[in-house]
Amino acid sequence: MSFSVLLSELSKGMIVSVEIFCLTLLFSLPLGLFVAFGRMSKNPILRNTIKLYISIMRGTPLMLQLMVVYFGPFYIFDVTMPRNYRFLAVIIGFVLNYAAYFAEIYRGGIESMPVGQYEAAKLLGYSKSQTFMKIILPQVIKRILPSVTNEIITLIKDTSLAFVISVAEMFTAAKAIASAETTMTPFVVAGLFYYVFNYIVAFIMEWTEKKLSYYR
Repeated sequence: MSFSVLLSELSKGMIVSVEIFCLTLLFSLPLGLFVAFGRMSKNPILRNTIKLYISIMRGTPLMLQLMVVYFGPFYIFDVTMPRNYRFLAVIIGFVLNYAAYFAEIYRGGIESMPVGQYEAAKLLGYSKSQTFMKIILPQVIKRILPSVTNEIITLIKDTSLAFVISVAEMFTAAKAIASAETTMTPFVVAGLFYYVFNYIVAFIMEWTEKKLSYYR
């Protein structure tokens, strides 16, 4: 196999990896915020339910969670899912997993804010929602950005776990080519893809952090 054909085949897998990455972030970041609110709720039933969900998501392997999401409907509920459910199962599994991690990051950032800021906002006539959206959240984003960046970089590498339910992302493509051609070159090229992807994301997040430096 020529190097150009190798790049072409891996690029197809890379597109799938990027789709998993983008869709996971698109849904898990806002969902994580709502989960964080549930985790901090004064309602003990809601708080403990969310706490259990986070504990399960963080305490079990993502690979196992993907298998449960994909095979669960059939083996647990005897429901046959459509063929295109495979990719959807990957997105559901990734979103539920990363939302739990982002929720704890959000919670740490929100709870680190001084109580005086809430009291000052109340004196200025801000409602609770206005206080959070205009005063608290911008500062929380600045504080949690390094932790969020670490999770995002981990997500890039975790996209390779989609192979467990036979979604042909880049690592799966590299493994198939390496097996067929008996060469390590596909893995080397895939590693470079992951590194460049990580580098670009890290650069963007660092740029964003500098832009938010006025909150210091």
